[in-house]
This record gives sequence, structure tokens and C-alpha cells, in this order.
Amino acid sequence: MNTTALILILIAASAIIWAIWTFNRLIALGNRADNAWSDIDVQLKRRRELIPSLVESVRGYTTHESTTLESATKARASAIAAGTNTPGPQLSRAESELSSAVVNLVAIAESYPDLKADELFTNLSTQLVETEHALQATRRYHNAVVRDLNTLIQSFPSVLIAKLTGRSQRDFFELDDSSERLAPLVSLGPDTTTTPETTR
Repeated sequence: MNTTALILILIAASAIIWAIWTFNRLIALGNRADNAWSDIDVQLKRRRELIPSLVESVRGYTTHESTTLESATKARASAIAAGTNTPGPQLSRAESELSSAVVNLVAIAESYPDLKADELFTNLSTQLVETEHALQATRRYHNAVVRDLNTLIQSFPSVLIAKLTGRSQRDFFELDDSSERLAPLVSLGPDTTTTPETTR
């Protein structure tokens, strides 16, 4: 076997190895993105399940906050209608509106001492805060994985493998600035406050 033939064989073998590695990398990142989205889905559904009980607990203490209560109920319905199968602009908008509605709903307690002292309301509010924290953590991880996947798909020459295998870019799960503020603030008493982390 002459030198030229050997070089060609080595080049071909290297190309095959690289193609296999790139394909496996695309698969791994895609699976990680799917798993990360499943984690987000869990938190979104948990938040939606908590809101009806929170609305009813607030309704039991005040009849003057009907607009806020209706907004929370409508925002939840919109989020459910948007689905949670895949991230996208419609779901992001719906969940952003729901986040804002939750913030406004929990803030009502500051004007109603009896409500703020209610054990059910406090428990639900605390669970919502914990859910918001978990949601932001899972969202950051999901977006980091999607960023790596999209970068690989966009880069040359890995873009060739992506096209050949039908791999396409994923959507980030974004939230509007209005709901990227702090998660709901729950005052549990004069000296204890559940303070959420920032989302950036």
C-alpha cells in the first residue's frame, strides 16, 4: 500500500470517527434538552395546581379584589391552553402573564393581616415561592443546554451532520422582563420573610 492510499484511508477513517462523535453529541444534547424541559413541565404544572386553592383562600378574606382574582384565574387558563409540550413564544407569554398574576395575588396579603396570618394561605404562598425558585433553576439549565445544542447545529462542519440527520434548533424558554423580577414575596410575620432569589 502506497503512502497516498494510506493517507486517504486515514482521512476517511478520521472523517467517519468525527461524524459518529458529532452525531452522538447531537443525540446527547437533544436528550438533555428533553429531560430539562420535562423538569420545567413539572414545575409549571405544580404552579398551576396551586393557584386555584390560593385564589379561593384569598376570596375567603376579601370581596374587593375581584379583578386580581379574575386575572389570576384567566392567566392560569391561558397557560393551560398554551400547553407544555414544547417551549415557544406563546407558552412564554402565557407563563409570564401567570407569573405576574401570582405576584399580584400574593401581594394582596399585605393589605389583609388576617389573610397574611392564615395558615393555608401562608402554606400555599410558600409552596409557590419554592416552585418559582425551582422553575427558574430548571429554566436556566434548559436554556444552557439548548444554547449548546443550537451552537453545535449552527457550527460548521457539524451543521452538515445535523442536516443529514434531521436535527433542528430548539427554542429557548424565555420570560418577559415584567415577570423576571423577584418571585412572590411572602411575609410570614414581622421578623420572617421568604425572599426569593433573582432570576438572572
